[in-house]
Amino acid sequence: MRILIMGGTRFIGVYLSQILVNQGHEVVLFNRGNHTPALSGLGQIHGDRTDAAQLQAKLAHENFDVIFDNNGRKLTDTQPLAQLFKDRVKHFIYMSSAGVYLKSDQMPHREDDPTDPKSRHLGKAETEADLSAQGLPFTSIRPTYIYGPKNYNDLEAWFFDRIVRNRPIPIPGNGQHITQLGHVQDLAEAMASVLNNTQAIGQIYNISDSRYVTFDGLARACAQAAGQSPDDLKLVHYDPQQFDFGKRKAFPMRLQHFFADIHKACQDLNWQPKYDLVTGLQDSFQQDYLATKRDQAEIDFSLDEQILSAVAS
Repeated sequence: MRILIMGGTRFIGVYLSQILVNQGHEVVLFNRGNHTPALSGLGQIHGDRTDAAQLQAKLAHENFDVIFDNNGRKLTDTQPLAQLFKDRVKHFIYMSSAGVYLKSDQMPHREDDPTDPKSRHLGKAETEADLSAQGLPFTSIRPTYIYGPKNYNDLEAWFFDRIVRNRPIPIPGNGQHITQLGHVQDLAEAMASVLNNTQAIGQIYNISDSRYVTFDGLARACAQAAGQSPDDLKLVHYDPQQFDFGKRKAFPMRLQHFFADIHKACQDLNWQPKYDLVTGLQDSFQQDYLATKRDQAEIDFSLDEQILSAVAS
């Protein structure tokens, strides 16, 4: 099949491209050309997806069997692309987020749970609704926190920064908020398993690890992945309401329970996550954190110091 990936050069798309190429598909990337593709032999079309005129000029005469929209954030990002290929594509796979769910007393989140109209991911929920209303043969993917080598969001690296330098780890609340991570390789495998699966048409799937973890537990798992004893960690809990950090983030995760049920994806897509949390974190630590020498980089711990000094006083 001829497959278009929107984005494709930084994180998820790198893993997905490799899988699709290995399966024998022709893969074309559409992006601004700011990053060099990690694989050779991929087709490339450069343009700004937020400019509907550019999309029309660059893609109107192209034909694809499948489109993976990996980087659409707002309805206006995806709607012109979807309209352009509405009657010309067999499958449109949209990268959404489990962040669309409304907070609930009942967990884990399931695909039929209500979405939050005030979520910062509202645009993704609106896009899902629009794809359905247009009648596109779409599938939506809702990951929780994604981690793994090439992660450009400070998630696991935030913990590694403190662990390798033997620093205290400031964790908001009591450390018992439950969250969920999913390795990027598992996510890409799930996305690829949607292809040629008619059961996936019109469906939404949560994709992540099958297990959940507390904030404290995540810190300990990161220590284990880094080859250190979890028992030696100094976890410092604090009340974030006592601080004004402005727009800066003192912690990389939502201060809430945040985890989703993946049974539907496992059943419909014949997919299972292969990485457990510690093994996946070891992969990220060895293949990315150490490989890029981030353990030797200068890291700004000023917010940590603000928290630690206030807690100690």
